Amino acid sequence: LQLAIMSEKLAGVELVIAGGSKVDAAVHLADKLVLLYFSASWCPPCQRFTPLLKRFYEEAKEAGKDLEVIFVSRDREEDALVEYYKEHMGAWAYIEFGNEKIQELLKEYEVKTIPSLKVIKPDGTVLVQDARTEVQDRGDKSAVDLCEEWEAFAF
Repeated sequence: LQLAIMSEKLAGVELVIAGGSKVDAAVHLADKLVLLYFSASWCPPCQRFTPLLKRFYEEAKEAGKDLEVIFVSRDREEDALVEYYKEHMGAWAYIEFGNEKIQELLKEYEVKTIPSLKVIKPDGTVLVQDARTEVQDRGDKSAVDLCEEWEAFAF
């Protein structure tokens, strides 16, 4: 059994989940399809995309899909990150402001612009480089259809 998608990449990283409690990334992400969402409160394209991602996430979760979005913030202040998360994001998790893992992920996944959404395989490699476009332009595909396409190649 392949434990924790990205467990090695995020080993020891605490994620903040809806409600404010903290969980170990390896435990929280075990056996889930993981989407890294690079975004920031000050970014107009992010503000437009976040509600689409939230609907996608809720639709997939409602249908029983085991996926997790990890918000990797580019905000410059902790208050901005927390407010943006609480007011606009889904019930997913985020990496705390100031955590060095944020810079590592930006570098590793070569994130040049935001918003950026990447689907990550269990070994940490990128399955979908531009998942933002796939979610945004999914046409008549449901969130479940898209998740199933990704899962077929992820596990």
